[in-house]
Amino acid sequence: MSHARRYAQSSAQTASRERLMVMLFEKALHGMRSGAAALEAGRGAEANRALSNALDIVVELHATLDREKAPELCDRLGEVYRFVCARVGDANLTRDPRLAREAERAFAPVADGFARAVASLGTAGGR
Repeated sequence: MSHARRYAQSSAQTASRERLMVMLFEKALHGMRSGAAALEAGRGAEANRALSNALDIVVELHATLDREKAPELCDRLGEVYRFVCARVGDANLTRDPRLAREAERAFAPVADGFARAVASLGTAGGR
């Protein structure tokens, strides 16, 4: 096992729940970006792996929405997640990197917003 992989595994095992969620968002974005780049370069198998991984993560994020706590927010996030899933799935099926880039553009603000919220929790906790 490489040093980088050991570090990543250790980070995941010791991270808070919030930090794990940020890592999932980052991994999904990475999958969309690398999948689009692989499609642009004609590397179909690599694109399939990256886009499938991104899709799996977004599906799981959608499944974890707690509508009882924040129904309006969950409805809005659900719409974004469904759009992203549709675009990523279509990009993978049609081999169209533009669709993966559309998914990335829709998902990035959500990922960024969540990361900022988690960062502010860390800042607030230190007061």
